[in-house]
Amino acid sequence: MTTLDLLRRLMGDVPVFELGHVWLAGAGPGDPAHLTLDAVAGLAQADVVVHDALVDPRTLAMRRDGAVLEFAGKRGGKPSATQADITRRLVELARQDKRVLRLKGGDPFVFGRGGEEALTLAAQGIPFRVVPGITSGLAGLALASIPATIRGVNQAVILATGHGADTEEGLDWAALAATGQPIILYMAMKTLDRIAAALVAGGLSPETPAAIVVSATLPGERVLTSTLADIASDAEAAGLEPPAIVAIGGIVTVREQLLALMPRVLEAVS
Repeated sequence: MTTLDLLRRLMGDVPVFELGHVWLAGAGPGDPAHLTLDAVAGLAQADVVVHDALVDPRTLAMRRDGAVLEFAGKRGGKPSATQADITRRLVELARQDKRVLRLKGGDPFVFGRGGEEALTLAAQGIPFRVVPGITSGLAGLALASIPATIRGVNQAVILATGHGADTEEGLDWAALAATGQPIILYMAMKTLDRIAAALVAGGLSPETPAAIVVSATLPGERVLTSTLADIASDAEAAGLEPPAIVAIGGIVTVREQLLALMPRVLEAVS
């Protein structure tokens, strides 16, 4: 039984990947267990998979026989393809009548530059489809026992990028601090010290709970909890490196509460 046969059992009608089309798909937070069925359908039909660095090898191994892999990873501080090059390649492949799966970690429209690629494809007359994925900023925290929202703690959550935190074009961190709502940071490890200082200067207490989840959902996952004042130095001391998600706010304290209660739960069901 093929992958498409299994998908038909689960989905009924499987979306058809047409020649000359591009699917902008999310691969989820890492572990292939969190792929959507539509993303698997794309892997089962694509001629070319243009993928980012954070897509798990096990996910790529699910591609159909004969499908070509093209690496288009963008990792901070390392040689990588420019966004213009990647988008140009998507157009080239589609015009060669290839079924092109553009596979990104997380969700393509959450700090994945999928919006930029969609706009270019549309301007060039290339048919495309968006296949949402589970963003690591939510799933990674949830699986680390940190809820993005919890009644009595927050009424909103802020998703922000750490890129540009040290430039004039960066975010107004004082304005974010003034909301009093938890902040979830993507791509913030290199600028975490400056972000933390800016948030404290903007009014957040230095004792605000903070956490880092590294390699979320994967076997090498690591979770560090600290305070806003110490999170950057603690991360450096622990040798934590990207990919990582950072959470700042009262939602972080739920992790410790759950971990403290879990032995009782396990004892009750044993």
